[in-house]
Amino acid sequence: MGHLNRRGFTVGSMTLLAGLTIAGDHQPATATARPHPAGPARDGHAIRGMWVASVTNRDWPSKAGLSAARQRDELLGWLDLAVERRLTAVILQVRPTADALWPSTHEPWSQYLTGTQGRDPGWDPLGTAVAEAHDRGLELHAWCNPYRVAHHTDPARLAASHPARRNPGWVVPYGGKLYYNPGLPEVRAFVRDAMLDAVRRYPVDALHWDDYFYPYPVAGEDFDDDAAHAEHGDGFPDRAAWRRHNTDLLVRETAARLRELRPGVRLGISPFGVWRNAATDPRGSDTRAGVQTYDDLYADTRTWVREGWIDYICPQLYWHIGFEAADYARLMSWWAGVAEGTDTDLYIGEALYKSGDPAQPAPWQDPAELSRHLTLAKKKHPRVDGHVFFSGREVRDDPSGAMARVVADHYPTRVRG
Repeated sequence: MGHLNRRGFTVGSMTLLAGLTIAGDHQPATATARPHPAGPARDGHAIRGMWVASVTNRDWPSKAGLSAARQRDELLGWLDLAVERRLTAVILQVRPTADALWPSTHEPWSQYLTGTQGRDPGWDPLGTAVAEAHDRGLELHAWCNPYRVAHHTDPARLAASHPARRNPGWVVPYGGKLYYNPGLPEVRAFVRDAMLDAVRRYPVDALHWDDYFYPYPVAGEDFDDDAAHAEHGDGFPDRAAWRRHNTDLLVRETAARLRELRPGVRLGISPFGVWRNAATDPRGSDTRAGVQTYDDLYADTRTWVREGWIDYICPQLYWHIGFEAADYARLMSWWAGVAEGTDTDLYIGEALYKSGDPAQPAPWQDPAELSRHLTLAKKKHPRVDGHVFFSGREVRDDPSGAMARVVADHYPTRVRG
């Protein structure tokens, strides 16, 4: 029986949290923490955030094809909601499927605006979002998905101008979707530049990536990067190490370019909540997750934090306190330990969408569950600098009252981002 994950797509629950681990066949390179500069103790950048998803019109726009005025009114409504809920940051999805919610010179307009990829919506959503967020004292983080191209496998359905149509060798069909191939240097360079176009054009507060690097495993299918591996994979002990290297390169090169382009804009990443299980790697968490980012998504999230390659990390800890396979409390403690001694801010991704969902276990039927998450951080893990809620629809509708409880218990006053 599948369930909806944080992005609104069906995922088999036994795939994400199986009782058996996925054993790795090698160990990652040792990473050392970036030392603190001399001076006062670290002062983290705190946020209270929410994701607003545009993919499949999950949150905004409410449907494709609305007038420019209606789209703008809805967008301002999300920003006003953030103020009402006493949040400080909105993480707005502006590059959902290798397309753009701004007039990009690299990629076509998103289909989630007009219903037709490449059609000009008649206004500038990202430019408006940044200006209006700042007017309200909110941070605006530009959320991009690095490699997802389409929720189908037919390049002919993409806009005629789409880079994936002009460069068919860049894409790999997998699991009913199209992805850019991270193993190609030209793909990484293009993806990096396409995302940084948003930073170049607008004073966003952060560039934000979600959890999709190499795609989540699909049973019975292989991600076909044989040709890229044959051309670029020499010098690595196995394909997994080469794939992790490719992901690391995108992180490091984007971070370096970002700091040159607009100093002060932060790079943040929101990965799946389990790096590795302790049974796979003694440095891993006390979990039994069926997916491990290091082994299955080829994303060495721990190293990114320990080496200071990114400014913040926001792991998706989408489980309740006491969940046997992936206990929220144990995972928070593990991530706090990873971040300790580094300058990387730690935020926690919160599964507001599970609260009150009748398909979820009993703890999620208690509207106080999420409030307990924030209490735990406050009392035991001062290294946690904030929480981000998935997603806008649940922040607005709050069917169980869980968000209202969080606000009443933890956000008694408004603070500006």
